[in-house]
Amino acid sequence: MSHKHKHHEQHEQQRQNNTGGIIAIMLTIVVTGGLVYLGLSNKPASSASKATEDSSMEGHHSGASGPVTDINTLVGQPAPDFQLTDHSGKTYALSQLKGKKIVLFFNEGLMCYPACWNQIASLGADARFKGEDIVALSVVVDPTKDWNDAIEKMPELAVATVVHDTGGAVSSMYGMLKTASSMHYGQLPGHSYVVIDKEGIVRHVYDDPNMAIHNDALAAEVAKI
Repeated sequence: MSHKHKHHEQHEQQRQNNTGGIIAIMLTIVVTGGLVYLGLSNKPASSASKATEDSSMEGHHSGASGPVTDINTLVGQPAPDFQLTDHSGKTYALSQLKGKKIVLFFNEGLMCYPACWNQIASLGADARFKGEDIVALSVVVDPTKDWNDAIEKMPELAVATVVHDTGGAVSSMYGMLKTASSMHYGQLPGHSYVVIDKEGIVRHVYDDPNMAIHNDALAAEVAKI
């Protein structure tokens, strides 16, 4: 074989090797790119995007979304005055209730079913909160007329004294729109209690984000005054 021919064969072999190497590199890039793409498509959302997703999926029972009011500052102070009306048109005013122990249950009302409804009905049925020297008022911001539908759905509500703080002025005055249990922060109360003595002084407050029935603890606090 001539030197020229042998050199040609070596050159051709080198060209083929280079071509094969380039193809191998290209295949590696394609496969790697595909794996990266699959990895990214299956990768969990970043913390930022996850936070956005979680935020968008939050329901109306999301809890307080801003600074929480310390309702404990009410204790030992004269209770803010109020004048509220029940669904039958009867008015309850703090000034007229002097001489009675008062339990106030501030809650979301119609939208908080069944937790708030159960507590309202339980207060209404509990003999410990009935009598000449005590009254339990469940304070809601719903319009008076809307409670007829609620009573039809849960007749037990009819025995409770539900007073309507339409507009939320009294709830705001007591600091109940920005508690830890406030589900509509700044707009509606959550699930909070105030106990007032016969002289109109606040003796106990409690905010319950768990929205449980609080009768026994309330009765214990009432017994102290």
